[in-house]
Amino acid sequence: MTATATPEVSQALEQIVAAAGRGSLSETAVENLRAWLTQSRYAEYLPQVLEHIRDERWKQLDDAFWTIIPFGTGGRRGRMYPIGSNAINDRTIGESAQGMATYVKQTCGDSDLSCAIAYDTRHRSRHFAEWCAGILVANGFHVYFLDDYRATPQLSFAMRLKDCSCGIMVTASHNPPSDNAVKVYWRGGVQVLPPHDAGIIDQVLDCQEIAHVPFAEALADGRVEIVTSEVDAAYVDAVVACAIAGPRELKILFTPLHGVGALATLPVLERDGFTDVELFGPQADPNPDFPNVPGNVANPENVAVFDEPIRYAQSAGHQLILATDPDADRLGCAAPLTLDPSGPWATLSGNQIAAVLADFVLSHRAAVGSLTPEHYVVKTLVTTELLRHIADFYSVRCEGDLMVGFKNIAETIDRCGPDRFVFGAEESHGYLVGDYVRDKDGPLACMLMSELVAELQAEGKTLHQRMAELYHRHGYHQEKVINLVMEGSEGMAAMKRLMTALRAEPVRELAGMPVASVRDYLAGVRKEITPGGSPESFPTSPLVGPTGDMVIMDFSETGNYFAARPSGTEPKIKIYLFARLSPEESSDLEAARATLTARLDGWESELRALAKKTG
Repeated sequence: MTATATPEVSQALEQIVAAAGRGSLSETAVENLRAWLTQSRYAEYLPQVLEHIRDERWKQLDDAFWTIIPFGTGGRRGRMYPIGSNAINDRTIGESAQGMATYVKQTCGDSDLSCAIAYDTRHRSRHFAEWCAGILVANGFHVYFLDDYRATPQLSFAMRLKDCSCGIMVTASHNPPSDNAVKVYWRGGVQVLPPHDAGIIDQVLDCQEIAHVPFAEALADGRVEIVTSEVDAAYVDAVVACAIAGPRELKILFTPLHGVGALATLPVLERDGFTDVELFGPQADPNPDFPNVPGNVANPENVAVFDEPIRYAQSAGHQLILATDPDADRLGCAAPLTLDPSGPWATLSGNQIAAVLADFVLSHRAAVGSLTPEHYVVKTLVTTELLRHIADFYSVRCEGDLMVGFKNIAETIDRCGPDRFVFGAEESHGYLVGDYVRDKDGPLACMLMSELVAELQAEGKTLHQRMAELYHRHGYHQEKVINLVMEGSEGMAAMKRLMTALRAEPVRELAGMPVASVRDYLAGVRKEITPGGSPESFPTSPLVGPTGDMVIMDFSETGNYFAARPSGTEPKIKIYLFARLSPEESSDLEAARATLTARLDGWESELRALAKKTG
């Protein structure tokens, strides 16, 4: 509904058009600003919008309004700002909750509806959680509320425990302190998948009024039910039910990187028999600014976050460092290179953790005879193919033709049968075993990693030696991720140009290695690159697999390829590089590492040059 324009609004409309004419605002920002200036649904934000225009804060306005914040691989995520269609604020969070509520009612009916809600340590997470709870209650839902900082897998678990129609997790995972988000879940504890994601988005975009009941009122009359203690106890029971028997003598240092991880991980480790676990003090307190983490970005993928914990562990004699991200659904780790913890340490990449944990779980399942050819592991297309080789070794299937996002792994578990699911992993440090959740689980991964390292210590081996054994058996694999950050409206245009260029003019070779074929998952075709031929003449065939905005280019040497895709959660293109040598070429691991490091560096240099040229 359009409100009556006041003289001040009319003047503001003229100002934004003039600003666009000077190049200070994008045309899409003008379009979205016009809606916020004239439509009654945005009336409560009008004073702030007018103030920004009066002060000519064009950069802030363009950043906040140049697009409508999308649903990505993990929900709706972005920078917090009090106004704007491209920001996390009460309006965009409210539209998300209202749109989801409307769609669930349309799809599932109006009776016996319920929603689980949890939140992490970020700025305004508790506020947004209460705001969403009030919206769901106003729409007729019973809300199960986790009344303190809790991990994302606990939200998925709570949904399954209470048989909820939907769920909301307020977190921006490992993003910078400026960000927040809602992750939206469907029945069964899986993040929303097609067609429900599109259905929810339609309702979000069409949202006019946001119904709301004050949180305190809903709590007092029982429409919001606090279930924290019940969920905590049942969750720990479910995780520890996945434990693998073995030694438990291990000195562990754990850091939650200022997030929620300690609240779930420490009880899990204690219940599993690990009694020598220390919480790393400088990063222990829940703090949304992540003050003692390099760059204030609490991401266990970043090896720099381990620098201080490693120095402490070397002096204190710890044998393993575990780290979870702020919402504790992902694991990072570091371990000494030798059995002497005072010596040098190194981290493992997400792909390496996936490999050692998969081998650990599969080897124990094989030892007790509980594997069949019908059992399977699951990974995404951008997760190391070493997992497939490990699965082959134990004669189980690898379901690996999946787009990025753990929700696709969860969907595969339900589609292929949870009773035959053994292990799931994605390269961005997410792991799962068991049937109790449908999301990656950091505390569970911490438990498995502790069990593995304790077993290796008892055998007189290190975690890095186990990784070396896998390379000798399956060939040396090395991966690398390039993040090409492209913020704002100009960045989005640059992202589109680069993806278009990769499709229209496929790379013929990188660092002297020919590209043999291109897999375009958006168009659903595979192109065979013929030397000297034009892109129009390349032989094409249907590409069997998922649909999404990703291009994979396979080199002529088997096991070597790279993938490019726009991130679903951040303003950047992610390029994944994969290199491999055969087992015969991997007898000397130092030489193999040097060979593949040089190969990946050469690919990266040329791909960055291409991105700069097209940008």
